[in-house]
Amino acid sequence: MIRSELVQLLVDENPGLSVREVEKIVSVFFDEIVGRLTEDGRVELRGFGAFSTRARDGRTGRNPRTGETVEVEPKRVPYFKPGKEMRTRLNV
Repeated sequence: MIRSELVQLLVDENPGLSVREVEKIVSVFFDEIVGRLTEDGRVELRGFGAFSTRARDGRTGRNPRTGETVEVEPKRVPYFKPGKEMRTRLNV
């Protein structure tokens, strides 16, 4: 499912809301998750899962096209851990 499909599904299920209102709600929802992760926080949605970030150390990498070695800077990457309810539903 892509973002526009999610918006359309929510509009269809909530006829009292316009497409513009639903787009704003979805944008605020995702912006809040990203904002919290940017602050090294954690976002937990009960029954769904938890979003957090993990640190990756710097390393020496290789450009696959040229074979040249390059230094890869340390960085933080998003991580998602599914909740118990989601794991249960996926493995039925």
